Order: sequence, then C-alpha cells, then structure tokens
Amino acid sequence: MNVRRIQSAKLAKQARRLNESVRSHSGQGRPKQARRSSTGQRNSRQPFAPPEDWYEPTEADTYRIVVQEPGPGYRHVVTPAEIRERLTRVPKQFLEQLEVVQLSKMTRKKQSFPCYGMQWGNALYLYPLEESLVEQYDVPPRPNLMNESRMYGGRWDEPSHGTWTLTWTNETARDFYLNNILIHELGHLVDERNTGYVDRERYAEWFAVHYGYLQSGGREKRPYRRPARRRHHSHSN
Repeated sequence: MNVRRIQSAKLAKQARRLNESVRSHSGQGRPKQARRSSTGQRNSRQPFAPPEDWYEPTEADTYRIVVQEPGPGYRHVVTPAEIRERLTRVPKQFLEQLEVVQLSKMTRKKQSFPCYGMQWGNALYLYPLEESLVEQYDVPPRPNLMNESRMYGGRWDEPSHGTWTLTWTNETARDFYLNNILIHELGHLVDERNTGYVDRERYAEWFAVHYGYLQSGGREKRPYRRPARRRHHSHSN
C-alpha cells in the first residue's frame, strides 16, 4: 500500500471542508492582520487559510514546482531554482512525501486571511509579497511574529496611530522565505507525530530554526540583523 496516498487521503476530506469554511467567511470585512504560517490541519471552525487547489497524491519520485501569477500589486520573492537549491540542503528523507511546491496567486479572498505559506496534504504553498516589499497592517503584530521577522532582517515601524508596516529588501525577503517559511511548512509535512495545532506549530517552529535559520548560518551570516552596539563612555573625575 502506498503510504503517501494513505496519508494524503486522510487530509483531503478535512482540508476540503476547511476551504469551504474559509470561502463562507471570506466576504466578511475585518482589519488586516499580520501574516502567519498556516497548515491544512488547523481547526476548521477558524477561517484562517486561503482557498487552494488540492493536489491528489501520485506515484512521482520527486516534487514539482507550480508557479502562478502573483496578482496585481504583488510579487514572488523566490524563484523555482532557488527553492530547488534550498531543498537540496535538507536531509533527503524530509522530501519523500513532498509532491508539490506552489508559488500561489494573491486574490481578494486570500487578502482576508493573510499568510506567508501553507502546508496542505503533500503540497507546500508560498504566497507573494507586496510589490513594494512593504506590508501594512491595521492590527498590532504579535511579539513572536515581530521577533521572527526581525531575525531575517524585517523592519517594523508604526508610521501613524493604528498602522504598522513591515519592510523588507530583496535580500531579506528571499532569506525569510527560503530559510524560514519554506522550511517551516516542510516541518508541518514531515510531522507525523503531533495532531494538535499547538504541538504541530511548536514542532514546525523548531524545525524551521534548526533546519532553516541555524543551518543557513544563524546570526553570524546575517549582518543586516545585528543590532548596533552602544558605546559606553566613562568620565574621569
């Protein structure tokens, strides 16, 4: 029996119900919140994940990359070649269940539930950023998101009351996606032990730090992330 098919089939029905829930809530207006990473196994009562195409499991020996147009005002910050190169640097057994990596299109529905990436079945989805590389939010970001994005060079500002921006450069956005978002979603895919959302998210975060951030050099390889040292002057009496 094909293990890949069995595992994906178990997720298919649940994931389809999840996306139906998302579609039913997508027309409701709400303040734009900071993005997050999503997994197709999250509580279907919480409309968090953008609707996506379901990829049925196959007998393919390797994964493929699907590229959609990013959408007006958005851009993909990584290329298929960069994704393939990055995945060569993770242990091969972690890629055994992976069938599709999709660079997804941003739509109005997906803007209602902003996220950087999602794992659903045997597929990983990466979402585009604003063309300007400046994200704007009407809700204050969670501390863990602020810290995580700063690890990869993201810069948070509050230009006016009730408005927050997260600014990237080409280099920092690429680093954030290849060494954090992509690896985080892969962590969800390989996690066959945890079933609850909190435990699965904790594992994916550990996986991204270990196989993403640290494996790619950690703080020492990210000079744009290092805070400036303050100089302390002593005064002689």
